[in-house]
Amino acid sequence: MKNKCRMIFALGKAQLTANLREKDSLFWFLAFPVFLLAILTLIFGGIGREGEINFPITLVNEENADTGAIGPDFAAIITEIFVDLTIAPEEGKEPLFTLYRPAVDEEPAEFLRQEKEALRYGRRKAIIVIPAGFNAEILNRIINGEAAPVKRMIRLYYQHGDIGSEIATSIIGEIFTGIDRKILAQADRLDPQAMIPMETAMVGTTAADTPMRYIDFLLPGIILMSFLTVGLFNVPLAILFSRDMKVLRRYWVTPLSTAGYLSGFTLSQLMLCAIQFVLLLLVGRFVFGAAVDFIRAESLLFLLLAFITFIAFGFFIAAIAKRPNSGMAIANMLNMPMMFLGGLFFPVDGLPLVLRVLVYMNPVTYLAEGLRVSMGVAPPRFPFYLTILIPLLWIVFSLIWAGKRLHWDVGK
Repeated sequence: MKNKCRMIFALGKAQLTANLREKDSLFWFLAFPVFLLAILTLIFGGIGREGEINFPITLVNEENADTGAIGPDFAAIITEIFVDLTIAPEEGKEPLFTLYRPAVDEEPAEFLRQEKEALRYGRRKAIIVIPAGFNAEILNRIINGEAAPVKRMIRLYYQHGDIGSEIATSIIGEIFTGIDRKILAQADRLDPQAMIPMETAMVGTTAADTPMRYIDFLLPGIILMSFLTVGLFNVPLAILFSRDMKVLRRYWVTPLSTAGYLSGFTLSQLMLCAIQFVLLLLVGRFVFGAAVDFIRAESLLFLLLAFITFIAFGFFIAAIAKRPNSGMAIANMLNMPMMFLGGLFFPVDGLPLVLRVLVYMNPVTYLAEGLRVSMGVAPPRFPFYLTILIPLLWIVFSLIWAGKRLHWDVGK
């Protein structure tokens, strides 16, 4: 038993050493993920600057206009301010907001329900609800100041874990701060205690309160991408090349069994993925300031599940390809769709139906969501069991196929 374990470990070490000695492997498996992490963070890390992005938001004004009421219509003032913000600051620039409001004859409650669904699936970035009785509430707070009890406040809904939603929420908060000061200054009652009351509510999760930055969303995706490249490219290429060069035939004349070879080979890929993980984590945390915590039971579970899934995919490709070149071609065909339709770099909400079908079939989609949800940086879109079940089904399918079709020697 000790001799078998030593042989497996020696094989794993030899395979890892061979990978690290090759310049191509060093670039694609170690340098390229770091490079991509840096490029995407530098380009999209400052998302949200004026004129660079547009936020689709919803405004529901439940305050009924009463021409006989005393004092100004504060709800109408707020509505006009947000309408003005749908105008682009200058030609060629994006307006800050695209505003959605209920039609005159539309039921506000049903409209709000539909808009919350749109927010949950990423089609809206925030919902502002001005409640009935809001004008009287503000007038009362202006007159009585801190002593006035808070009964009706503006409700602001946002999607926790959605970068655009959290940025839009922050901007809306600043806008209301400006409105507060303007109204109270005109009334000569600029008292922080008498400012417009507002509460925020997350839709889809009740996770951490800290706003998520793009680097916190991106880093788990890049780590999964690095695991994916190992599974799709390194695994089939190593097996097919060793088979064609008759290296595997030499293993079979030793006491090493097929199971032992697979164990040693898988160990080498696990060590390579561990090196990728540590390198990306250090760069993400100490260079770009990522705050995500991978040292959690669920997070480690999804990292391990991702590794097994992608290794199984590698065996699947090795089983259907006859030569190393055809294996590389198949890996390239799968690589881009799996990465970009798995939401590794950007959210994939709002895609056409055909692409959504591919998203839902893609195990990367569920692994990425499961990993991010486990770290509190994304809202759950799927039931938890699906994030485990779908990758497991792909693992079973890939291994069964590989077990029946994978040829370990030339000409078999």
